[in-house]
Amino acid sequence: MSTAMQEWPRRHRITVEHFYRMADAGLFEADERVELINGEIIDMPPMGSRHASALEQLTTALVIAAGARAIVRAQLPLRLGDDSEPQPDITVVAPRADRYRSSHPRAADALLVIEISDATLRYDRDVKVPMYAQYAVPEVWILDLKANQLHVYAAPRDGTYTHETTVLGPRALATLPDVLVDLSNLL
Repeated sequence: MSTAMQEWPRRHRITVEHFYRMADAGLFEADERVELINGEIIDMPPMGSRHASALEQLTTALVIAAGARAIVRAQLPLRLGDDSEPQPDITVVAPRADRYRSSHPRAADALLVIEISDATLRYDRDVKVPMYAQYAVPEVWILDLKANQLHVYAAPRDGTYTHETTVLGPRALATLPDVLVDLSNLL
């Protein structure tokens, strides 16, 4: 058997530009929830009521706490390089006059990314968190609805987060320490 036969086939990864051309060509249904992660199109699972409630409550709390110091975006794209454009549950980004009308925020704009995990904890932790670290997103929270915990990843260095902790009470944003969010009604 040849060496080439023993290797895994090479995957055809697509870029964000390809992804948008596919959407423009109508290859995705209007209500289809997909995101581009490391060049692969990933189906996002349906959102249960607990996830939706946590998303709404946390978004509202962050908007109130951040005020004009940040823009809070719920389930909207975050551009990470040429081959990834996830749609985190919540992204807190630096304010910009056009409110990101001319382009989606990039990793450098992100202050905090939040993934709400009802059925996707392993994927969020093992795929998405390292991807966010690779692009130096300063802080990532995973709101783990099954375990009623908040997993916090901060201080990215060399493509990995150097600080990981689990929080049960109020939490301040690393990039905006005066923005405090009470998580007690979510956990």
